[in-house]
Amino acid sequence: MSQPEITAAGAAASARRPRRATGATRLTRRRRRAGLVLSLPALVLVVLLLGVPIAQAVYYSMTIWNGITATWVGPSAYLTTFTDPIFWRVLENNALLLLAIPFALGIPLAIAALLHEHVRGWRFFRSVYFLPTAISWVVIGMFALRFFSATGVLNSLLSHLGFGSSATDMLAGETSALAALAITFIWSMVGTNTIIFLTGMATLDPTLIEAARVDGLSRRQIFFRVTLPLLTRFIQFAFVMTVISAFSALFSLIFVMTGGGPGFGTTTLEFFVYQVGFQQVQFGTGALYGIILFVIMAIVGLVQLRLIKPSDGEGW
Repeated sequence: MSQPEITAAGAAASARRPRRATGATRLTRRRRRAGLVLSLPALVLVVLLLGVPIAQAVYYSMTIWNGITATWVGPSAYLTTFTDPIFWRVLENNALLLLAIPFALGIPLAIAALLHEHVRGWRFFRSVYFLPTAISWVVIGMFALRFFSATGVLNSLLSHLGFGSSATDMLAGETSALAALAITFIWSMVGTNTIIFLTGMATLDPTLIEAARVDGLSRRQIFFRVTLPLLTRFIQFAFVMTVISAFSALFSLIFVMTGGGPGFGTTTLEFFVYQVGFQQVQFGTGALYGIILFVIMAIVGLVQLRLIKPSDGEGW
């Protein structure tokens, strides 16, 4: 092939490359447009069912609204709330309940480790520990009420063991009532988190455990050096679910066990929305607390997503 022919062939190839690139770009654009068109109905539905109610709640949170008439107050309603000591007392209860999360994760993790070893009667105990998951939160609250009350099971048990002088009504004091609520919350999360951890342990490669045993590691060393690091994703997932439950799933327990009392001893922000909005008929202020709870949960969710985000090259 002569030099002019080589030059002409190279020019023709160069001329074809932009066309191919342009064709690929057009195809990508068409796919994006098709994706937008197909997702548009879902987007509209989300806006109607979530966006519009949230926007209305934001508006009413800056009004004095009794359910019939709304008087505009403006952003100063939030400034008034942030100077209210009751509001900070309620947030303090939420913060104290977060102290129960290590127990709500640690106890199920220990139970899952024992059940995974197939100890005697492990099938029976697996069903027993899963039981709280199948029970309604209202039923759990009723059981806890009968357990912690002055004439409840706890005091009867203490009396039979000879510790009758230590009997007390845990639901009568602010600190003890919050402790009783935290214990009930931990118990209610045992089943869910145990199943999560058992599922994670079932996905582990058994050859890794066998290799660790061949190397002379004890069961305790295998758990902390091999099993626990491989369960990181499952622990993070359980942590996310437990934190969300601590902020937004305790209404039934509080309503049945303490009604938010004594005083504001067991009132969380979630329950405070109900108290202000429906018991005190201050729907505007209730909407305000609901927006604050929404913002807190959004921040918590973003932080947790950041923490559990897989590193580059690592998938779920």
